[in-house]
Amino acid sequence: MDLPCFTAAAVQASPVYLDAAATVDKAVSLIAEAAGHGASLIVFPEVFVPGYPYWNWTMNPVQGSPWFEKLYRSSIDLPGPHVDALRDAARRHGVTVVIGVNERGAHSLGVLYNTMLTIGSDGELLGVHRKLVPTWAEKLTWTGGDGSSLKVHRTEIGPLGVLACGENTNTLARFTLLAQGELVHAASYIALPVAPEDYDMADAIAVRTAAHCFEGKVFSVVACSTISGDIVDQVAGEDAEIRKMLARPRSALSGIFGPDGRPVTEPLIDDEGIVYAEIDLAKCIQPKQMHDIIGHYNRFDVFQLHVDNRPRSPLAFAGDPAAAPPYSTPGDGLSQAASRPDTPSKEEA
Repeated sequence: MDLPCFTAAAVQASPVYLDAAATVDKAVSLIAEAAGHGASLIVFPEVFVPGYPYWNWTMNPVQGSPWFEKLYRSSIDLPGPHVDALRDAARRHGVTVVIGVNERGAHSLGVLYNTMLTIGSDGELLGVHRKLVPTWAEKLTWTGGDGSSLKVHRTEIGPLGVLACGENTNTLARFTLLAQGELVHAASYIALPVAPEDYDMADAIAVRTAAHCFEGKVFSVVACSTISGDIVDQVAGEDAEIRKMLARPRSALSGIFGPDGRPVTEPLIDDEGIVYAEIDLAKCIQPKQMHDIIGHYNRFDVFQLHVDNRPRSPLAFAGDPAAAPPYSTPGDGLSQAASRPDTPSKEEA
């Protein structure tokens, strides 16, 4: 039985804030850099394109509303040219890429999703996972996804699953991936200096990652964003208190963790950079003998998890599918907006 050994890369970086095209260009450059260091899997932060809505934490909803429009206008369509550029980079370098984006909903002018894209080494768009539950203040920005994207992708680097930030504390979401045979987990985060003062984001990421790795006996590649001076300038302006808040240390951690829950190599905290580590999936076998929660170390006669994996749409036509909604986002056909599943087909991609 052959199990893959490969190099993984966790990217810790800032977007070019609220500029999708420039951020995609930066991502393409980072893909080339990581591939040049031998990486076969490259994981980027949550909503890397084109950034995270920090104003939800620093302003009241009325003050933040114009910023929502800025984010919406600078977000991306799927399918679209920004995704095509990322797919082309993955294909050109022969690498699997996981990256977070702000995705405009095709059916509504005001819908944004916190979306994780999984792109295969041949450039195929393997997965489009929309964060199930936006966390806390994020509910002012994002619409929740559905269970159709809780999938483990069979890739050349192994069975790969993806979750965004706070989803990595959702026990049932994590179990859903593990029970589909996940061995490589991509966990994408944002730097979070705006949480309560006693909240250490670096520790929180490490604890969540260790839990998933140890419980599932899997490897995790964790990628977190950083907060650039440009982000501070745009969000905080001259407000000294907000500037101080956004500069709080230990707000970001990226790295690769093994099936024993420990880092494979030293994680990166706060600074921009790329963490590389070798992953040998054969190391997932022996730990399962002790407790395999998707095998012998469970009682499926006692516990059963039901997952509704049906794509959710605002409406379903019982008759002529040509009777489409009156509006769709540019780049999507009207009938496609009404009836397409959340994960695009190869033809759509």
